Amino acid sequence: MRRHGLSKASATARNHSTIMSNRKQSTEPIEAVLVFPSDLGWMAAVVAGDVVRQLAFGHPSAAAAKKALGRGAPASAKPSKRHAPLIRRLQAYAAGIPDGLDDVPVDFGPVGDFQRRVLEQCRRIPYGRTISYGELAAKAGSPRAARAVGNCMAANKTPLLVPCHRVVHSGGRLGSFSAPGGTSMKRRLLAMESR
Repeated sequence: MRRHGLSKASATARNHSTIMSNRKQSTEPIEAVLVFPSDLGWMAAVVAGDVVRQLAFGHPSAAAAKKALGRGAPASAKPSKRHAPLIRRLQAYAAGIPDGLDDVPVDFGPVGDFQRRVLEQCRRIPYGRTISYGELAAKAGSPRAARAVGNCMAANKTPLLVPCHRVVHSGGRLGSFSAPGGTSMKRRLLAMESR
């Protein structure tokens, strides 16, 4: 699968950052808040270097997207040219261009071992596929923790990059979704990915 706009230098940095983000919280200073429009509504991201710490989408305005990041987000937006490939990829994904986004470095933040395992396994769900909460719990090493997986998905700070929309109930029922639009947005994302 072609990665949109990812340079060779970014790919090298990505491999290092992905490994680091899976083990501990990034110690890089927050350097940018990216706010941009997409076919899925306005998006906002907190980025440290090439690592995404937070992502919000589905908002009706730039101000609403930035507000969704919460009080801990930096006050000023300072995007640079280095962030253009990430913005282009997220916009392309929102336009329906197939991209699992699974190689974008993510900082899970201060989460426990169980949550980290769940988030790591969730990132491995292929584009256009779904699994149940119970299956994700089993992949994370805790087969009886489906309800806890649901809580972890609800607290996901980087939706789309950690594709919690691909996790559904075992009977095929979609379940809740914390992004704007709730279950309707989840249905929209899954329909877009299934095309």
